[in-house]
Amino acid sequence: MFLRYNTRKKDGKVHRYWSVVENRRLRTAHTIQRTVLYLGEINDTQQAAWRKSLEVLNENTQRTEQICLFPEDRDIPPDVLNGLQVKLSELTLQHPRVFGDCWLACRLWDELHLGPFWRERLPDGKAEVPWFKVLELLTVRQLVAPGSKWHLHRHWFLASAMDQLLEEDFAVAAKNRLYECLDRIDAHRAELFTHLQARWKDLFGATYDLLLYDLTSTYFEGEMEQAPKAKHGYSRDKRPDCRQVVIAVVLSPEGFPLAYEIMPGNTSDKTTLQLFLQKIQAQYGQAKRIWVMDRGIPTEETLKEMRQSDPPVSYLVGTPRARWDQFKDSLEKVPWQKLRDTVEVKLLGHGNEVYVLAKSQGRRAKEIAIRRRKLTQLLRSLRALRRTRQRPWKRDTLLHKLGAAHKEAGRAWRLVKITVPKARQPVSRDTFKFELLKDKLKDAQERDGHYLLRGFRTGDQAGTLWELYMQLTEIEAAFKTLKSDLHLRPIRHHVELRIEAHILVCFLAYCLSVTLRKRLEAHAPGLTPRAVLETLSGILMLDVHLPLADGRELVLPRYTQPEPEHRLVLEKLGWELPAQPPPRIRSPQACAIAKEQETKPKM
Repeated sequence: MFLRYNTRKKDGKVHRYWSVVENRRLRTAHTIQRTVLYLGEINDTQQAAWRKSLEVLNENTQRTEQICLFPEDRDIPPDVLNGLQVKLSELTLQHPRVFGDCWLACRLWDELHLGPFWRERLPDGKAEVPWFKVLELLTVRQLVAPGSKWHLHRHWFLASAMDQLLEEDFAVAAKNRLYECLDRIDAHRAELFTHLQARWKDLFGATYDLLLYDLTSTYFEGEMEQAPKAKHGYSRDKRPDCRQVVIAVVLSPEGFPLAYEIMPGNTSDKTTLQLFLQKIQAQYGQAKRIWVMDRGIPTEETLKEMRQSDPPVSYLVGTPRARWDQFKDSLEKVPWQKLRDTVEVKLLGHGNEVYVLAKSQGRRAKEIAIRRRKLTQLLRSLRALRRTRQRPWKRDTLLHKLGAAHKEAGRAWRLVKITVPKARQPVSRDTFKFELLKDKLKDAQERDGHYLLRGFRTGDQAGTLWELYMQLTEIEAAFKTLKSDLHLRPIRHHVELRIEAHILVCFLAYCLSVTLRKRLEAHAPGLTPRAVLETLSGILMLDVHLPLADGRELVLPRYTQPEPEHRLVLEKLGWELPAQPPPRIRSPQACAIAKEQETKPKM
């Protein structure tokens, strides 16, 4: 890198504009120059009318001053009282740190008006740093580079430009302050989502007449003796060895969360819906809403209460395949309606409900492939067990191996009839047999690709109801984002209040992510929020250190010039980078201390 200036003559004055430039070698062996930092104009004339002043912060007095900078090869005019000579030849670039993705996250935070919301609810008191800024730091970190609070305190804050974006020093990332902030936020969860619901309605015209409801789980590492909700239960994360909590979530079709609830890890799905019906009505009032849910969540009693409530609550739910047998003869008389090349539907009215039978060729091919793989593996295991010569006292070993095969086979286990030796009976080819149940296999193949939906007060158009039910993929995508991109799992806190606060911070980060995604849908539908954040992370911030002739030092924080891909993303979003941060002047003593800290060996 090197320092370069461009000259331009304007109104009879020669201007010099300074930049930090680097050389880049191309494949053709040619070299091009790229502007890394733009420093701007430094005074190059004696005439007062043309002098440029700069507002800087004096770190010694903590006051802003107006100064005029002159390069070292130009004399300061006698009438200038606040002129300083800059030793451009001794310019250094220090402390590179990420800026672009952090700035974007802060911009989304401001767009949702989260700063004013939390400022009202988290009074500063005697705190050195406002609590709402600590929460903004936690949320931005969870979105940009998820990790532990200790890593944020120890490494990430210093490697980011959050000090400039929050206008706070390292005190905002003090370890105890980060954890104390978690203790203060979960009590305002309901108010937060009421605020966000109104904000998304203003920004995007979001509607909430269709609600998606589903549950997921997230696990802990440890015994979790201080967390009563941490229980063993059905793990959607495939970690039955770990304690967990169940999280029930209500989303709009656009992916905007309206509410969530944290429940013990052994909570049954069927017991959660009634609580949320009451919660949504209490928080957002009674309105005409359609609840879309997967099978296994509502019970017959709950659906009956939804139909008989005042006013009745509309629903569209998946139905167990066993219920198909009840309407099989009636459905066979109804013609298929083709929606897409691979999807067909038919509708049947029954009382005040409607049933929609859907058939998907893609789903059929997937289910056949899964069953074929599982069944082939099961039959291969059974044949291997029959070929093994077992002694009479090895019956228990056979049962253990069959149990392992049962676990691997899943539903394919029901398609095979297995005869095992009785107690104290020797294991042989006569006492241990198996056969494929071809009638059950044929029946299963006829059902492949079919699924039955059940609706109440949702209309009578089969295609429309199928489209509504497909919106459940949105909540699955939300769970994937929360768990994979935002590191909702595993939870490493051990106190229940901080566990709930950690989940809230993850949801706040998800709210920023879904807001960015909604912005991208209108202007750049091919981009994902994660791709945009990774692209803008290439915009760095550096501190330009310019020694002054009087022994002090001028420090100019500057973010690097955006590359073409950065400018394209910003153009699609319709946003511009902020003005460069204001410079500051260090005293000679502060410069000496900083140099001493830089040369001190790190532990």
